[in-house]
Amino acid sequence: YTCANREKRVAKQLLWRGVEHFLPLYGSVRRWKDRRVHQQLPLFPGYVFVHFALRDRLEVLQIPRVVRLVGFNAHPAALPEHEIASIREFLAAGRYAEPHPFLQTGRRARIRSGPLRGLEGILVRRKGAWRFVLSLDLIQRSIRVDVDTADLEAVTTRKE
Repeated sequence: YTCANREKRVAKQLLWRGVEHFLPLYGSVRRWKDRRVHQQLPLFPGYVFVHFALRDRLEVLQIPRVVRLVGFNAHPAALPEHEIASIREFLAAGRYAEPHPFLQTGRRARIRSGPLRGLEGILVRRKGAWRFVLSLDLIQRSIRVDVDTADLEAVTTRKE
């Protein structure tokens, strides 16, 4: 977890120190008074994903603008590697994603094919089209991705 709007600086420091990291970005056009500006903004504001041995956590925590490692009871918690790998592959394929308010409830679906294959999320109807919202529960953040509805299958919840 980083200070607000400092994700890119933290990622640059991680690169200099040789720490494996991932900062997913998305393109956004912002209108200012006299012009339009194309910016690359963090897909998960306030977070940079790192992969390191637990014994090296002090090296990460000493980086300026790093607030803390996400975890419970002072123990870092890891996101499932397949989720991060899927998001990385999805963005590398040139697909578009953007931040979305965190969702936990709604019509659940699973992606059957493509880079995000196997991930579950929530379908949201917006402007007459279906959007797929992928939520990372550990950091309470969601992203919206455009996928073909033919690549989705309903997830049924079983009551026991």
